[in-house]
Amino acid sequence: MTSLIPNIPLKPNPNKPQFISNIKLSKPIIKCSTNLSLPPKSKQEAINQAKTCISTTLEKPINNLKLTGKLKKLKQPRFRVEIPVIDDSPESLSELAQQLFDEMPIKKKGSKGDKVKVLIVWPNEKVVLGSGLVEHVGISELVNMGDGVRRVLSGCDFVVFLSPEVAQVGVMESVSESVYPKPVLMFNPRWGYDEEEESMGEFKEFLGSFEVIYSFMGLEVKGLLSKRNGVVFKCVRDGVLSGERWSVLVEEEGELKVVSRFKTRPSIGEVENVLYNLMAINSTITKSAKFLKGLVSNVTGKK
Repeated sequence: MTSLIPNIPLKPNPNKPQFISNIKLSKPIIKCSTNLSLPPKSKQEAINQAKTCISTTLEKPINNLKLTGKLKKLKQPRFRVEIPVIDDSPESLSELAQQLFDEMPIKKKGSKGDKVKVLIVWPNEKVVLGSGLVEHVGISELVNMGDGVRRVLSGCDFVVFLSPEVAQVGVMESVSESVYPKPVLMFNPRWGYDEEEESMGEFKEFLGSFEVIYSFMGLEVKGLLSKRNGVVFKCVRDGVLSGERWSVLVEEEGELKVVSRFKTRPSIGEVENVLYNLMAINSTITKSAKFLKGLVSNVTGKK
């Protein structure tokens, strides 16, 4: 994984039980004006970009909820956001969720200063976070809530599935259908995109309905005499879903430069070929490189 995003874990208070409800929440320090054209250079910048992207993309569907069109049921807004994190502990996830979803800068049409209310569905019932505008519930708690689940789901403007696990996808689908037509957002699922294609066929259609609006994944390719770091990056700008391309960038002289773009999410093999060919062109062992490809090329990082 690229080192462009340093890990900044939350330091828990040893005198308190390690439940997130015991962590005092402060006002978020994020300023959402940021350049969305280039990949971030730090964890904080990645969070800034993702928050801006989420806010601008959600503002229209939140303010224009429609149940049906003229001929058929309208598609529910479903989005996906991916930010690489080294520490996915409950404490770290709670800090990240606070920075991203507390005080969302989304204006609600016709409201007198009302702000959007977010419901975060956690992968574990012990992970909780609350700050007035951010409600929370563990996914297993949601399953066992009975009739109370309607009250919880009806009180939010959109739902966030935070770091869900493979075994929880069925519940995600049920919750998404229950909150229709409200938007739902999947954040940092705990599986690779390739797993969806290979071993999650039962839910392939459902998971495929989530459009990636922000993704920043680190890559590394190792050659016989050199190593290159890079990223795969996608960011929807101004809330407009208009075929934003996936960019593959490589670090050269301390800067990330675009080397290829894809209309759809590139496979790990496609990214590997791009980085490998770039290295081979500039290498003194180009003639031997193709033969050694299987031995010296190594791309790491989830898509």
